[in-house]
Amino acid sequence: MHANTPRRGRRTLAAVAGTAVLALFASACTGSSDAGGNDDSASGKDVTITFWHGWSQESEVKAIDENIAAFQKAHPNIHVKTVGNIADDKINQSLRAGGDDAPDVVSSFTTNNVGMFCSTKAFVDLKPFLAKSGIDTAKTFPAAMLGYTQFQGNQCSLPLLGDAYGLYYNLKAFAAAGITAPPKTFSEFADAAAKLTVADGDSYKQLGFMPLYHGYESTTEHFLGQYGPAYFGTDGKSGLATDPKVAAMLKWQKGLVDKLGGYDKLDKYRATFGEEFSAKNPFHTGQVAMAIDGEWRTASLAENKPDFEWATAPFPVPDDQADTYGRGYQTGTIVGIASTSKKQAAAWELVKYLTTDTDAVVSFANAIHNVPSTFEALNSPKLVSDPNFKTFLDVAKNAHSGTTPASVNGGGYIVSLQNLGYEYESGKQTDLQAGLAATAKEIDAAIAQAK
Repeated sequence: MHANTPRRGRRTLAAVAGTAVLALFASACTGSSDAGGNDDSASGKDVTITFWHGWSQESEVKAIDENIAAFQKAHPNIHVKTVGNIADDKINQSLRAGGDDAPDVVSSFTTNNVGMFCSTKAFVDLKPFLAKSGIDTAKTFPAAMLGYTQFQGNQCSLPLLGDAYGLYYNLKAFAAAGITAPPKTFSEFADAAAKLTVADGDSYKQLGFMPLYHGYESTTEHFLGQYGPAYFGTDGKSGLATDPKVAAMLKWQKGLVDKLGGYDKLDKYRATFGEEFSAKNPFHTGQVAMAIDGEWRTASLAENKPDFEWATAPFPVPDDQADTYGRGYQTGTIVGIASTSKKQAAAWELVKYLTTDTDAVVSFANAIHNVPSTFEALNSPKLVSDPNFKTFLDVAKNAHSGTTPASVNGGGYIVSLQNLGYEYESGKQTDLQAGLAATAKEIDAAIAQAK
């Protein structure tokens, strides 16, 4: 994704829409996920493959086209027909239908759909290809990124750039409040948020931090990324009601809501915020002094130039996990090979190039201001970075960083948890444990129905 339309805006919509396309997608069962479909590319004969991706902005399309051109120069017998601005619902329909117009290689912004791509065998399992190419995934890709590209042992996709989340803070506001360093623990964070909050009657002149789940990037999964929860048990059942980290996060967030003025006051202030992906973003305008956001915001702030100095740091962690400071939530773009493809050998060459060629990964990351998705690219001297962007590179490298696991019904379980969060923060649900138990039951029923 690029700086002005970050993935999360599309990702969240896709999470909500994921269950809507589930019936269509689950019925696809488009073929075997085993590596196959050998073609003549290995012998040097000309092969044309089709690559679908979701990028649409001019700078994005230019960057991916340059990578494709470099690939074709290195593989003169493999020709790539590229089709951009493709959403997941179109991918699902095409993979189900198959035929000559179906793609061979597919890229998606929606990691939530990996479980469906793998379980329906819409994408081939890449393990045989990886083994034949001698690629050790654990040594090539950060663990969190590798985690969101597979499902139940099926490595049906690979990471193609990523997003990492951290803390943005207003240095001018920090100085005025007498705060000399970014907070590292949640207790320090709560104190800083309170010091940075300047009341204005029933509103605010400045809010230290917007904790509400509708506050753009302050979502349940992003906050839980600082805890390392077990979303699912070894039996595949939801772990929301049994893992104390989930309840601890919800209680922490609710405590911050209460500390900063209460739900009604905060929600009224939130209604004054401008569009997230613009210069009217509340952090840009100074309406909030701290924000949780992704690496793309560094480019947006550099472009829009707010009237204050700012900096980044890892988002704080729970006090009882202080030794994990530096971690963060991660997500990203994934790429796979359609099981309907008859040109899987050539398709693999493209996937391998896009995801493991260091220069290709670095040049793409530099062009669209995303986090590289291999260890070598993260450490490449060719990577364009500054101290504020480096924060997110370090989060990506951090062994404690995590993501939301793939599920057979996409992001349905995330939506269920978000809904509980909305009810709990607003006071509609006062019995948290009962709410967690009901949510876990809802998630288990939805997954069982999807199988």
